Amino acid sequence: MQRKLLALLTPPLAVCKYGCASCCAAPIGVFWVTGLVSVVYGFMGGPAALNGVSWVTVGLGLVLWVIAIVWAENTIRGVEADKDDPKCQNKLSTVCRIVRPRLDESDPLDEVKKFQ
Repeated sequence: MQRKLLALLTPPLAVCKYGCASCCAAPIGVFWVTGLVSVVYGFMGGPAALNGVSWVTVGLGLVLWVIAIVWAENTIRGVEADKDDPKCQNKLSTVCRIVRPRLDESDPLDEVKKFQ
């Protein structure tokens, strides 16, 4: 419950706490902050400088916020699935951390040691 509430209110913080910050906390944060700014700006009249509320701008902000929430939940779910299947054999995860090296790929540290 706490994870869902945190993802609902502050999606980037939820990704940092329950997922992995390097996965996509920064772009989620950009969507979330832009959504917040758009909602506030919409209540102040929006880009058309209306005397009332610019509901289109508020709606845009809410859509951006919902995108950040869905993205955060998807990332957290993918990281949890990745922990359940660390070798990525069942392909349950959308954020599989295992990157298999190609057979013709050499170790970069060996290349550096050659030049010393």
